[in-house]
Amino acid sequence: MNEFPSHKTERLLLREFRPTDAQAVFDSFSQEVVTKYINRGPLQSLKEAEKLVEIRASLFGRGIGIRWAITLRENPDSVIGSCGFYKMDKGNRSVETGYDLHSAFWRQGFMTEALTAVINFAYSDQFFFYLNRIQALTYVEHRASIGLLLKLGFQEEGLRREAGYWENQYHDLRSFSLLRRDWKIQNE
Repeated sequence: MNEFPSHKTERLLLREFRPTDAQAVFDSFSQEVVTKYINRGPLQSLKEAEKLVEIRASLFGRGIGIRWAITLRENPDSVIGSCGFYKMDKGNRSVETGYDLHSAFWRQGFMTEALTAVINFAYSDQFFFYLNRIQALTYVEHRASIGLLLKLGFQEEGLRREAGYWENQYHDLRSFSLLRRDWKIQNE
């Protein structure tokens, strides 16, 4: 796959990250409410956001993951969040997913819409390799993320004790997975 695979949904455009997205990423990730359940504290500077955008944009070219910038279709230059895959394990045919959304866009179904599009892509013939399993980890008490995963058909596998470390402390994480066959069955 040489060209970055963009996706359009009813309300969204999922596209490649651009350097000009740094301000929107900073606006989102400088909010404690957004970073509360992820492995980083709030961003303190635009320079940090520029580095995060650079890292996300480089995943595809390096063949180690893919992260889409989520935008509204009517405003494709303004990023409202992101989603994608990393820890791509071709041998075991698995990936891990991650996602984030600016708090102004919470509880409107945007992440469900975005993840549905990228999961469809992941379980298609266009993905990097034949994929069987998508896994996700979430903070134990992150009810919105857990609800999203369950809504998409992920199954909880259990607790990973002290599997996360940020802000100078260990965190237990809940583990979820979605198998190709389960996704196909629920979307037939």
